[in-house]
Formats: sequence, structure tokens, C-alpha cells
Amino acid sequence: MKAILISAAIGYLLGSIPFGYLLVRAFRGADVRTTGSGNIGATNVARTSPLLGLATLFLDSIKGLAAVGLVLILFPHARPLAFTAAFAAIVGHVFPIWLGFRGGKGVATGLGAFVLLTPKAILIALGVFLAVAAAFRWIALASIVAAASLPVSILVLGENRGSGGPILDIHGNLIMVTPLIWILASAVLIIVKHHQNIRRLLNGTEPKFHIKPK
Repeated sequence: MKAILISAAIGYLLGSIPFGYLLVRAFRGADVRTTGSGNIGATNVARTSPLLGLATLFLDSIKGLAAVGLVLILFPHARPLAFTAAFAAIVGHVFPIWLGFRGGKGVATGLGAFVLLTPKAILIALGVFLAVAAAFRWIALASIVAAASLPVSILVLGENRGSGGPILDIHGNLIMVTPLIWILASAVLIIVKHHQNIRRLLNGTEPKFHIKPK
């Protein structure tokens, strides 16, 4: 139990660092939550500044990667814990304690979190994202389809194999930790956080992505 709590805490605390909010506040003197979609993620930050949007994308990905990497170092023989940290990092980004649990949608953080664990599936998801975004210019749609494709790609490629097993002992009972649980939970959380976008897509009112150089 202690190991899984440590892994979850590492993931959540690193994931909850609100880089988008901090960058816009530092370089623009504004609160990114009051503009555009009100999101602290890279897409909304890019509407204020493309360069800051790219920086947010990079840093949000790195914090997910860092969470997983740190847990892999601390618990090298318990790889399922790294999947716990990956999910926790996404939760931290979506519900950051520092901003009253009002955060982003977890796409970039999820990308960074799973790249060490399921690199082939992440490449496929990234390709899906870029293809959908280029074809329709709806970042939300691209994010939703990419998130949905990740568990499928992981199963097809078998990147969830060899990492499950009984690693926890609570009151004498062995607990099976299956990475697929955290993978599915991550995909569902990201998609659910796009619920407003889904509604607008169905209504035909979702704006297409445009940025103005500043």
C-alpha cells in the first residue's frame, strides 16, 4: 500500500504543476483561465501566445514523463506502479490542488506519462491526433480520437503485457495491479473532460483552431 500511495502522490503532485497558468501569468501578466476556453492547457495558452503554447505543451508532457520516470527509478521491479503514477499525473493536471482543482484536460500530460511505458502506442496516438487535427482543425476532436485509440493500440501491440502481477500485500491479501485499468481510466478521464467540446461538436458550434502570432 505504501508503494502505491507514494507512486500516486508523485504522479499527482508533479502533474498538478500548472505550467500554462504560470507561463501566462509570468510573461503576459494575465490569468489564462479568464480567456478563451478557460483551460490551462497548451491549446488555450496558444491563443494568447503561440510560443507560450508550445512551452506549455512541452512542460506538461515533461511533468508526466518525470512522474513515471521517477517511479520507475524508485520501484524498478514494480512496473505497474509506473502506470499508477501516469494516471495520477493526468489527474493532477486535470484537478490541480493549487488552482482549486480547476485544470486542463490531460492530453499533453498523458502523452508524456505513457511515452516511457507504451512508446509504440503513443506514436500511433500522436499520428492519429495530427491526422485528425490537420483534416478537421478541431483540436478537441483530435484529442478525443487519439485518447480513444491509445488503449486499443496498447492491446493490439501487447504493450501492457509482462507488467502486471501481485505487488501489494494488504492484510495478507495479494492485490493484482493491472496496467490496463490505469490506461482505460486515463483515456476515459481525458474524453470526459472534453464533454463540453463533444456537445459543441454534435451541435456544430465547436470553433476550429486558429492562432494569431503575437
